[in-house]
Amino acid sequence: MKDLIIKEIDKIKNKLFEMSDEIFDHPELCFEEHFASKVLEDYLEENGFKVERGLGSLDTAFRAKYSNGNAKYNIGLLCEYDALPMGHGCGHQMQGPSIIGAAIAVKNAVKDLPFNLIVYGTPAEEGGGGKMIMLKEGYLKDIDIALMMHGGPATQVDVKSMALSSRFVKFFGKSSHAALKPEAGRSAFDALLLTFQGVEFLREHVKEDTRMHYTVQTLPGPANVVPSEAEGHFSLRSYNSKYLDEVVERFDNIVKGAALMTGTTYEIREDRRLESKIPAYILNDLIMKNAEELGAPRIKGAREKTGSTDFGNVTYIMPGSCARIAFVPEGTASHSQEFLDLGKKKEAHDCVEYGAKIISTTVYDLIEDPSLIEKSIEDFKEYKSKM
Repeated sequence: MKDLIIKEIDKIKNKLFEMSDEIFDHPELCFEEHFASKVLEDYLEENGFKVERGLGSLDTAFRAKYSNGNAKYNIGLLCEYDALPMGHGCGHQMQGPSIIGAAIAVKNAVKDLPFNLIVYGTPAEEGGGGKMIMLKEGYLKDIDIALMMHGGPATQVDVKSMALSSRFVKFFGKSSHAALKPEAGRSAFDALLLTFQGVEFLREHVKEDTRMHYTVQTLPGPANVVPSEAEGHFSLRSYNSKYLDEVVERFDNIVKGAALMTGTTYEIREDRRLESKIPAYILNDLIMKNAEELGAPRIKGAREKTGSTDFGNVTYIMPGSCARIAFVPEGTASHSQEFLDLGKKKEAHDCVEYGAKIISTTVYDLIEDPSLIEKSIEDFKEYKSKM
């Protein structure tokens, strides 16, 4: 059966490459992916999927479903398609064609086993937290497992990702002339500087994998005026979402203390909360087994720890795994010129093809043996309870 699935991908792979190139040539920033989402939606609809265009507040999100018989579980395939200001410097042009190619191949090849496939188009990964928004609005919760693909320097999977709380802190003081009447002023900038110092002292007393970084978001003004407003941006991270909650509470107390010391007031706005990935070893193993059997390039061991992603919000509530497919040279960083240079070359097309074949054969493993899904869910609950 896997041979039939591979043949189905071979039939449509040139179309998949064409879509990848088209999306590469029309880079769209987060929440603006109208061209990319339509290209993917149209092809899914042409191939027999029931497509819902625009989900909740996200015009460029979509949901496409195909069912064969009466299956117990819904297998979710997710794709991203937003670009960076530099263009497709993270390879998202390849994700949609690869994922929908996998879905269409399974639909066309597997006739005798029941299954439910749901493809989700998830916009705004690059800074917009699209999956976070979709979950808040009730989407993505109708799938039991989630699979993705992503181009990179090696073919591998991830074990954990970092939870992130992105927080904007704005202090409000009282302006006065810094030379003639400094006693009348209350410096919002002093409060921000004290918060920076508080974070530095906190570093000694948090777990080693905690990350805390910050910057001045708005400049307070001339030196001879006591600043009445100042704003900073803080990123707090941990590989454990529950521990991050503790760090956030301690950070908020630092902000409160800085305000008390300076006679200022403040407001905290969290613009993004990304969760840590719960390990999904069964799915990871299936992906890598299929990658090896298909002869995927530059196979490497799992990345034990990675950065932050809104896919973490999905894999915090269900088993999920992302197949990373070798595309750029080893050691290449994401968001780089190398991703652009190879974006329409053979390397990119190979990435689309291998991604589609690895994901589709992994989906077949789950269709053929639903107990793998059951065990993945059981393991997920166990790992999450220990975190």
